[in-house]
Amino acid sequence: MPQAPCASRPAAPLYHYVVVRDDLPRGIASAQIVHAADESVEERVPKNTHAVVLTVPDEPALWRLRTRLETTSARFVCVVEDDAPYTGQFMAIGFAPVRKEVIGRHLSRLPLLR
Repeated sequence: MPQAPCASRPAAPLYHYVVVRDDLPRGIASAQIVHAADESVEERVPKNTHAVVLTVPDEPALWRLRTRLETTSARFVCVVEDDAPYTGQFMAIGFAPVRKEVIGRHLSRLPLLR
């Protein structure tokens, strides 16, 4: 009688983070979240990936976060607006799905979008 394969340990879940400015009107912020989420993935997001939207107070805080992220191995994209009235402003950061421990310490103090 053939042996049943051993059950493997489930892989650590992935997190698809987006960080958006909290000083934006909700409609504008929502559009930036969609852009950041879309631009940060290169292939289909695996099932059971947790989507998390975090905030920073304003554009300078987003620039500071980006600078800190340069020391990580996480892949991320920066969303800069093309259209008025926000032309040229840094709006959001989208991360490729990643294990929490790869990026969590850089994002753990950021509040969830409310």
